Amino acid sequence: MNSRIFKENYKDQEERKKAFGNIRDDGRYIEVGINENIIIQKLKSNKNALGIFGFSFLMRNQDKIQGSTIAGIEPTYENISSGKYILARPLYLYIKKEHLDTVDGLREFIKEIIDSISIEDGYLSRLGLIPLSSEDIKKASAKVYDIT
Repeated sequence: MNSRIFKENYKDQEERKKAFGNIRDDGRYIEVGINENIIIQKLKSNKNALGIFGFSFLMRNQDKIQGSTIAGIEPTYENISSGKYILARPLYLYIKKEHLDTVDGLREFIKEIIDSISIEDGYLSRLGLIPLSSEDIKKASAKVYDIT
């Protein structure tokens, strides 16, 4: 269901939550948390199973699992970073300006995240986060350094 149809059919936010806010409890969905071994076991034991996890998990386990092609697009680094792979999503950090002067190290933390995600071989990239584009780095940096 696309977002326009979804919003037309479920105009009331509480009605939306009620209709789509619950996780299946009929055994077809199994919450396994972050235990990678359980995810891999479930996927290997059922060829029709689908696991939802991050790109870094896929990269670390390429010998055991494969990513799903969606709308003809494979979950590759290039397709995820360009936005072509529609299941990929950005990671957002929300910071309250009033906390900048009251939470020790918050400014430094924000700058570290921006600096480390802007480098293709940075440690956050090695953990599976895909670096921001040059344009997005400029936008994020402008916001971060504007609030400091």
